Amino acid sequence: MDTAPRPGRLALRLAGLCGLLLLTSAAAAPPDWTVTRESSRIEMAVRAFGGSHTGRFEDWRADVVFDPDSPVQTRARVVVQSRSLRMSPSAASSRAIGPAFLDSARYPDIRLDLKGLRPEGGARYMAEAEVTIRGQTRTIAFPVDLRVSGDRAHLTGAFSLDRADFGIGTSGPWNGLVGRQVTVRVALQAQRG
Repeated sequence: MDTAPRPGRLALRLAGLCGLLLLTSAAAAPPDWTVTRESSRIEMAVRAFGGSHTGRFEDWRADVVFDPDSPVQTRARVVVQSRSLRMSPSAASSRAIGPAFLDSARYPDIRLDLKGLRPEGGARYMAEAEVTIRGQTRTIAFPVDLRVSGDRAHLTGAFSLDRADFGIGTSGPWNGLVGRQVTVRVALQAQRG
């Protein structure tokens, strides 16, 4: 008796297996979440010229994979247009995005790739991410607060970067007048569906 599957039956079995795999992966996929830009913000602050200067990035997008039942599986990519930085005072904006600092003409994107959230208790997590600025990538870890209420999720956190690690403003007359530590504050709100 010939036990080898006939080509037609083998194709049918493979098609059935592929269908089962697709259904299983679709069932396991986290629900769709969309970041609501009007309720979110990405800001920065730096000491310069004897005072504190703040800024806000106006143009950015975020892609998030999030399952409220398993926040440790969270992944996100935030891509910020460096030229969209608006500083206070406003006169600092053109200098901040110019060649000596962010150099937005040559490096239009700033990227944050969230690799995961490690539970710290309650709504607190330690975010692990890679930040890319001016073509330089550094790994960072920083505390975040993640709160989920129904179909809304809100993540807030802050981290500090040494601008010299990214080759920002390391030479020229402004280097000594601008602090090396830059604080970045992130508040992202996402909605299911």
